Amino acid sequence: MTLQEILSPFIIEAVQKQFDVTIEKIEFQSTRKDFEGDITMVIFPLLKLIKGNPVDIGTKIGNHLVENVPQVAKFNVVAGFLNVVIADTYYIDFFNGIKDNEKFGFKSNSSDKAIMVEYSSPNTNKPLHLGHVRNNLLGYSVAEILKAAGNKVYKTQIINDRGIHICKSMLAWQKFGEGQTPASSGLKGDKLVGNFYVKFDQEYKSQISALMAEGKTEEEAKKQAPIILEAQQMLLDWEAGKPEVMELWKTMNQWVYDGFAQTYKSLGVDFDSYYYESNTYLLGKEVVQFGLEKGIFEKDPDGSVWIDLTSDGLDRKIVLRSDGTAVYMTQDIGTAIQRTKDFPDVGGMVYTVGNEQDYHFKVLFLILKKLGFEWADSLFHLSYGMVELPTGKMKSREGTVVDADDLMQEMTTTAQTISEELGKLEGYTDEEKAKLYKTIGLGALKYYMLKVDPKKQMMFNPEESVDFNGNTGPFIQYTYARIQSILRKANFDYTAAVSVDLHSKEKELIKQIELYTEVIQDAARNHSPALIANYTYDLVKEYNSFYQTVSILGEEDLTKKIFRVQLSKKVADTIKSAFLLLGIEVPERM
Repeated sequence: MTLQEILSPFIIEAVQKQFDVTIEKIEFQSTRKDFEGDITMVIFPLLKLIKGNPVDIGTKIGNHLVENVPQVAKFNVVAGFLNVVIADTYYIDFFNGIKDNEKFGFKSNSSDKAIMVEYSSPNTNKPLHLGHVRNNLLGYSVAEILKAAGNKVYKTQIINDRGIHICKSMLAWQKFGEGQTPASSGLKGDKLVGNFYVKFDQEYKSQISALMAEGKTEEEAKKQAPIILEAQQMLLDWEAGKPEVMELWKTMNQWVYDGFAQTYKSLGVDFDSYYYESNTYLLGKEVVQFGLEKGIFEKDPDGSVWIDLTSDGLDRKIVLRSDGTAVYMTQDIGTAIQRTKDFPDVGGMVYTVGNEQDYHFKVLFLILKKLGFEWADSLFHLSYGMVELPTGKMKSREGTVVDADDLMQEMTTTAQTISEELGKLEGYTDEEKAKLYKTIGLGALKYYMLKVDPKKQMMFNPEESVDFNGNTGPFIQYTYARIQSILRKANFDYTAAVSVDLHSKEKELIKQIELYTEVIQDAARNHSPALIANYTYDLVKEYNSFYQTVSILGEEDLTKKIFRVQLSKKVADTIKSAFLLLGIEVPERM
């Protein structure tokens, strides 16, 4: 039971007895650092119901709490704030009551409904890049947080494996590939295919320039360049199921899937199911007919089908072209419905997609709601800002993207350089060093990405992220490793529950640990790994302040020493648990 839950009924009772007023909602907040107290009740909202001085009102409530609530030691009132001091016994009992397992702070699944989280959703014409990294890390972490908050979760992605951009890579390989394969070239399949996407763009620009030199306008040249006409024909051949085109498509896509699998493994993300646009792009067309019959959609004279959302503050949206072909919206409608058929227990979905698609998802969710699907109320667009670099924006067609694999390798190398400069790796084997560099490098990358609110655009600075000081992954990992060192040196039994008079630093640390359960729930409600990341940083700051202030292994009082080792261990366990929700590993030594 939380402090709010303990105090609330007694505050309601005090207000009823003292002022003959019934209240339902009480506003709590953490006590400001410059005042004594552990939790603060805000009195100002009561002034709408009770006439009087807020200090007098707070004093009467405070006296009632001291007299009736064993956990309340004393109180003070500052202006309109009742600062309540909680007895040490409450924190000792809470701490000793924590079960020593990996699920502290987690809630058991109590619903028969599941949430499907979609993330990654790449194109099969290029490797994953920096933008995909943020997408994958956000989606994976949100899925893990939702599970920790008590939900059943399915992780999925939809792969964009069809369209003109896919044909561009295929055509360029036909023209310039000379039979190269991932095996013969030594390249990961996604990188090999991505190179030909860039090659197509180079050749296309060259042909445009040549046509313009012959007197064509730029617009004419773009439409008449032979290579784009060939790509368009290849798309028609794919749609017609031409055997040799289908065979090449399957072969090159498999190269890409194999490459993606390696990247996902390195990044530490996984999926429960996969959807492919080549299988889903026709889904939703039958729903259009249903929508027409229900009067939800309307057909224009040219045969195209639309939905009018102007009364909802949006615009008219096409759902079927006049030639009968589907648009992305139609496909997404059909895919959402198909997922609930494939996974009947799905009651909600989270779409991890950049904020440039905000309007698209507003329309999609509204259409599904108008079509009468109950689960449409439980759809969420995890909208996130783009990632930029100090050097500027990325362009995949020009080959200026930051490749995900290269980025992970760069982070590992940077971690190695900094670790070697710090000179703390005596006694490590080369294998242990390599594993540690990767743990630190990827931890730095993931934490830097996830500590920022998803909705915000962010600037990624690799070197800054690997700093061993400040709000970074390595700083938190180092604190975890420091605690493991303390535990290894503790040559006595520290497992028995003990009771001590709490030092102020110990009390603050337990208060921070106690927040973990609430933070998980808050992060799940807000779909924000940043709340977990920054909570962990606050916990580590609190621990380091404790570490600098009190003696742990050097403490002469054995009971205090046992308690401080136990407290250190619980901090480390909480760090490890929180970092796993972010997909980050912690090293036993650094």
